[in-house]
Amino acid sequence: MPDDERPDTPTLDELSRALAELTREGTPAISGLAQWVLEQPQELAFHSVRGLADAAGVNVNTAYRLALALGFSGYDDCRRGFQEALRQAGGLYGTRAMQLSWRGKGRLIDDLREAAQANLDEAFSETNIDRITEAAQQLLSARRIYCVGVRSCFSLAHYLSYTGRMAFPNFERPLVEPGSIADTLAQAESGDVVILISFSLYSAEVVRAHEAAVAKGLTVIAITDSYASPIARRASIVFCVPMAGPQPLPSHGAGFALVEGIVSEMIAASEDAPERIMEFERLMLELGSYVTAD
Repeated sequence: MPDDERPDTPTLDELSRALAELTREGTPAISGLAQWVLEQPQELAFHSVRGLADAAGVNVNTAYRLALALGFSGYDDCRRGFQEALRQAGGLYGTRAMQLSWRGKGRLIDDLREAAQANLDEAFSETNIDRITEAAQQLLSARRIYCVGVRSCFSLAHYLSYTGRMAFPNFERPLVEPGSIADTLAQAESGDVVILISFSLYSAEVVRAHEAAVAKGLTVIAITDSYASPIARRASIVFCVPMAGPQPLPSHGAGFALVEGIVSEMIAASEDAPERIMEFERLMLELGSYVTAD
C-alpha cells in the first residue's frame, strides 16, 4: 500500500513474515526472490533495483514487483522501509559484517572484485559519461565550488575538493562541520555551485545544506544513490552511484572514480590547469611536503 495508507514503518519481523508468505503464495519468480531476500534482507536495503536484480540473478521487473507485492509504492520506498527496519533492529551494518565469515574460502575477494567492476561499469555508463562532461562545464564556469559530504562521504568531498583545488582556484575547502557548512553557504552567491554527497541513510547535515542551497537559488550537483534521495530534488545534475559489494558499509569505489572523471574532464578542457598543477607540485617540493625515494 502507498506511504500515506501505511501508518508505521514495518518492523523487520513484519517484513520477514510478508516475505515468507510470498515464498508460498507468490509467482515462481517472486517466490524465488522473496526467499533470497528473506535470507539476506540487508541486501535489499543496500542495493539499487538494478543492483539487487544482478545480485539475486533476476530481472529488474521482478525486483520492482516484489516491492509492490510487499505493499510499498515502489522500489525506493521499499528500500527505505528495509533500511529503517534493519536500523531499528540494530542490524544494518552488523549483519553484513557477520556475513563476511559465512562466505566460502576465496569467495569474499571474488565477490568484492566482481562488485567493484560492476559498480565501475555502471558509474561510467554512456548516460553518466555525458553527465560528467556537463558537470565539468558547469564547474569550469562556476564562481565558487563547495563540496559537502560528512562521515564516510567526507572522504569523497575532501578528495574532490583537494584534487580540484590543485588545478582550479574556484574550489573551496571541503565543508564538514555543521556550523561551517551553514555559515559558508549563507555567504554563497549566484554563480556558485554546491556539490552535495550523501547516500542512504542520508546525513541530516547534507540535507540541510541542500535546503539552504536551493533556498538561495544556487546550482546543485548531487552525488547520491537514488533519484528519490532528498538531495536530488531540484539538482541541476544527479549522479546515482552504484555501491554494491559484500563489505559492511556501501562501497565508495565508484564514487571516487566518478569524481576523478569530473576533475579530469575539467583539466582536459582547461589550458591553464596543467600549469597550475605543476606550480602546486613545485611549491609542495620546496616546502618539503614530499619525500623522494632517494
